[in-house]
Amino acid sequence: MSQDQDTGMVEPELSLEQEFQARRTAALAMGGPKKLEQRRAEGRLNARERIELLLDKGTFRESGLFATSAVEADQAKTPADGKIIGSGQIDGRRASVIAYDFTVKGSSSSPVSNKKMSHFKELTAKVGMPLVYLSESTGVRMPDAMGGTGMGAANSKRRFLRQRQSPWASAAFGYCFGSAAWHTVSADFAVFRKGSVLAVSSPGLVSRATGQQVDAQELGGWKLHAEVTGYADAVADTDEEAIELIRRFLSYLPSHNGERPPLAEVPAGSGERSAELKDIVPAVRTKTYDVRKVIEIIADAGSVFPIKARYGKSLVTSLVRIGGQSVGIIANNPMFKGGALDGPACDKATSFLVLCDSYNIPVVFLVDQPGFLIGLEAERNKIAGKVINWMNALSLVTVPKIAITLRKNYGQAYVNMGGGLTADTTAGWWSTEVSFMDPSSAVSVVHGIDRESDPELFEQRFAEMAKGTTVYDVARVFGFEHVLDPSETRDFILGALEEHYCARTGGIGEHLLSSWPTSF
Repeated sequence: MSQDQDTGMVEPELSLEQEFQARRTAALAMGGPKKLEQRRAEGRLNARERIELLLDKGTFRESGLFATSAVEADQAKTPADGKIIGSGQIDGRRASVIAYDFTVKGSSSSPVSNKKMSHFKELTAKVGMPLVYLSESTGVRMPDAMGGTGMGAANSKRRFLRQRQSPWASAAFGYCFGSAAWHTVSADFAVFRKGSVLAVSSPGLVSRATGQQVDAQELGGWKLHAEVTGYADAVADTDEEAIELIRRFLSYLPSHNGERPPLAEVPAGSGERSAELKDIVPAVRTKTYDVRKVIEIIADAGSVFPIKARYGKSLVTSLVRIGGQSVGIIANNPMFKGGALDGPACDKATSFLVLCDSYNIPVVFLVDQPGFLIGLEAERNKIAGKVINWMNALSLVTVPKIAITLRKNYGQAYVNMGGGLTADTTAGWWSTEVSFMDPSSAVSVVHGIDRESDPELFEQRFAEMAKGTTVYDVARVFGFEHVLDPSETRDFILGALEEHYCARTGGIGEHLLSSWPTSF
């Protein structure tokens, strides 16, 4: 028997089974019916509903259900300590999940919940399975962290280390401060639900610290991260769409870096539109087109999965399948800035190379570019450093690299896009033109004239500068191994994949980029 201190009434002791059931019911209730109903009214899923959508039905195995805050006064208020963690299957493959439960103290982090998360981060690397963060948090839980003992007791030696032994994916659903921000920007794939906010500190704290009113979306909204920082690899309208994007992303990747990505069936009709490539890409190099149409034709039907589509738009990065194999595409898009490569495009390319090399995904370059974007703004935005970062990353890539020039290919960007023996095999369409720079610009630089000032002399000098720039000129010095009819492009890639997937390694790379910085 026990006595209730508030009522003075004597209550019977619970049996072991009754206590177990009561504690489990309380933990599964999360923040309680009122908070859960409020989320439903806002059109937001709760943490357990998100897990249910992410994982194959009936496969979730939870860890740490009975964890609570170590602060005695908060034990009854912190079911699972605000983090729901465990493993299950995604399309039949095992994966771990860390879901932030915003109904429990805003899913703020404490030493206990950090301990739970750290355990699963280490476990996924050890056993070889993906880790998914379903992120939404107000940041650190102040009462648990304040003071010298709170800070001094921290163990963060390897807490934020990313070595890419197995894939990480994250969805940012609402406010993401503290660890929710760190884990999202560390992930291999991050999807932001519209309306989400990710920042180092909350708008309220920033306003108090600076004395200025700060708008949450301007500080760290989904649009900022999709278009300016590049942290958002994809954007979703709903929780359901965000989770489906994570499931689809993981389908292109292996469970860990010691195996190749899974093969998929080749959909009917794949490759049947190859003849259309001649019509999509204009022969005249100054005319624009959308390279995404080229990618759709080369890839297996319905397999194109864009990465960072709203960021650095002059360069397209997409995961696709070709012949059922996962392949990474890096392609210039003349629809934006004429295909010229600016700072965001450089960062985007480097990040994508890291992803592909870390998880044994071959890379295909589709090249049609006038060079790097130059000018005062470009230099102030550190374009030189971004170009060399890209070159360094490319030099360390050990998965097969295939480079195909569609039309124009100028300057240093020729090397960054797989030229100069930086790719394992190269080809050019019969429409290809390669040189140090656009012949028109070369005339202006060398001779100081333009087409308007002296048309006749300009054309004469232009003809001189345009000599020796055809695909056959490059091929005769073995700058290209192959010259292609555009309609042969898909078949060429399939043959190159077969040729360059080394039987000695089984298609597993050396992962020299696995510890490359997680963000840019």
